[in-house]
Amino acid sequence: MLYYLFDYLHSQFHFPGAGVFQYISFRAAMALITSLIISLLFGKKIIGILRNKQVGETVRNLGLQGEASKQGTPTMGGLIILSAILIPTLLFAKIYNSYIILMLITTVWLGIIGFIDDYIKVFKKDKEGLKGKFKVVGQVGLGIIVGSILYFNPHIVIKEKISNANEVRMDENELLTHDIVSSDLPKYKSLAEKSTKTTIPFVKNNEFDYADLLSFLGDDYRQYAWLLFIPIVIFIVTAVSNGANITDGLDGLATGTSAIIGATLAVFAYVSGNTIFANYLNIMYIPNAGELVVYIMAFVGACVGFMWYNSYPAQVFMGDTGSLSLGGIIAVFALAVRKELLIPILCGIFLVENLSVMMQVAYFKRMKKLHGIEFARNNRLFKMAPLHHHYQKSGYHESKIVTRFWIVGVMLAVITIVTLKLR
Repeated sequence: MLYYLFDYLHSQFHFPGAGVFQYISFRAAMALITSLIISLLFGKKIIGILRNKQVGETVRNLGLQGEASKQGTPTMGGLIILSAILIPTLLFAKIYNSYIILMLITTVWLGIIGFIDDYIKVFKKDKEGLKGKFKVVGQVGLGIIVGSILYFNPHIVIKEKISNANEVRMDENELLTHDIVSSDLPKYKSLAEKSTKTTIPFVKNNEFDYADLLSFLGDDYRQYAWLLFIPIVIFIVTAVSNGANITDGLDGLATGTSAIIGATLAVFAYVSGNTIFANYLNIMYIPNAGELVVYIMAFVGACVGFMWYNSYPAQVFMGDTGSLSLGGIIAVFALAVRKELLIPILCGIFLVENLSVMMQVAYFKRMKKLHGIEFARNNRLFKMAPLHHHYQKSGYHESKIVTRFWIVGVMLAVITIVTLKLR
């Protein structure tokens, strides 16, 4: 909203300093600072309210170190994260941008699902919370919405690069919006086009079109691309959302990991929405995607600010209100900047946590079938799943596990960024 106010002041009255709101970098920085302030200043008040309402965590007796001390810790702290994302975004982003609208829908949608789950656990005293099938229905519903917007919205497009282009000068607004001062710019086709193209890591000329998988349908195969694209979106949204949810088991683990991922995605959003960097890195140019940097910096600020209270020993837990939202936001953002195939690398922590649970269950069922239930119980693949609990059972302190997972997350983030040039 402030963008439109200062744009009006700048264009109509030449108000001193108002033009700075044209710059994505400035608005992204303001979104980051504002989200931190909201998390830090209002977080304590929200925690107090949750404590007064006796919105406490019910801890299952799993025999883990430090488990008893977590009993009664306020949960549903995801409300802090959601507030610290939504308010700065509404203040500093171009809210009529299709990508921003998409991210706002994602944030609110998954926040509501997570809130319902936490509400049932806390106030209805049902430890299971919202039934798994209803969570999946909600995630699938979001996947359908996201997939449909990305595929059918006329404003979500890409521009193909013209090889051996001559110099071309952008208009003043685009120069300001993308922080560009040089007139020596690459040339792209004047008309943007709808496309289901994405990016394949470690491959030269690394664009892949999902529609090509349907080429066997004949000359009109591209008009059926949505039949493949939307299910892929549903799978990615559901998988990453659940991965973040499973990772949220130790103080600061999910928030710290998400902050690292968010900062990496900010890089991809900025270079993808900037013709200079897109040309230099030889990556897909996505008009208007640069605005996503404002949103994702609010996301990073919200995660970092929440860690002030969520770091060991945690004063508040995010609950499913936060964890489901974090994963879904990351998934949809990666899809929006056409980098979803990098998710297994960038979100490697989420992936491994997810796989550890799947492997544990599959191994248990196999051993039970072959040798009986007693053998299966005494011969598990991991001491406990997900993976972070395995290390807890192995005697590692919670804070050491979290810190080492963060270090791995940073390494994965660096590898992900390196894919921009390593092909």
